Amino acid sequence: MKFKIALIISLIAITACKKEENYASFGNKITTDNVITNTEMAEIFKNLQMGDTLEVKFNATINQVCKKKGCWMKLDLGDGQESMVTFKDYGFFMPLNAANREVIVNGKAFVKETTVEELRHFAKDAGKSEKEIDSITQPKYTYAFEADGVLMKK
Repeated sequence: MKFKIALIISLIAITACKKEENYASFGNKITTDNVITNTEMAEIFKNLQMGDTLEVKFNATINQVCKKKGCWMKLDLGDGQESMVTFKDYGFFMPLNAANREVIVNGKAFVKETTVEELRHFAKDAGKSEKEIDSITQPKYTYAFEADGVLMKK
């Protein structure tokens, strides 16, 4: 009887840990608990005002990663919307080939005005042509996110 109980407890423990093993972890250790969807996150961003900050965890697909270092990524929020994700204290990077992978990000969501200089820098990092970079002449309101931890589906 004790053996059966020990076996059942072991199987439960292994199954519970298996969920996290399907992800590569970057930055702070985070879990797959209490995650909202990318479309729910899009609605939250629509209601944020400049100066608002919200701690949140959501999942999304990576549309693009910085081609130089992996120091930022753009996540799909649905309906053509994206969130520009940077990493807390420049403390970790994503793999350069991570585009189209599913991730869970944990951190701070906010809306910011991204300057022309920043937009051009990001365009250069993304491998855009000089013509495309030079065509950036206006700042843009961005759904920004500072991640302190990321789980990327393997």
